[in-house]
Amino acid sequence: MQTFTAHEAKTRFSEFLDLAQHEPVQVTRHDRVVGVMVSAQDFEAMRAFYADRLRQTLRECADGAATAGLTEEKLAELLADES
Repeated sequence: MQTFTAHEAKTRFSEFLDLAQHEPVQVTRHDRVVGVMVSAQDFEAMRAFYADRLRQTLRECADGAATAGLTEEKLAELLADES
C-alpha cells in the first residue's frame, strides 16, 4: 500500500486516483493515517461484506433470543416498561 501525506494527495490527486484503482492508498497527516482511498469496486465489495456480516449477526441474535424464549409480545413489554 502506498502512502501519501495529505499535502501530496492534494497536489497529486489525479495520480492518487489512478493508484487507488489498483491498490488502497493511505493518506497521513502529522505521521498518522487519516484516510485510505480505495477503488469504487473495492468499496462496494467491502460494503457487501459488512452488510452480509451484519445480517448474519442479526440472524444469530434473533435465533438466540428465540431459543431463550423471547417473543414479540415479551419484547414489546420490555420496550414499553418505563421503570
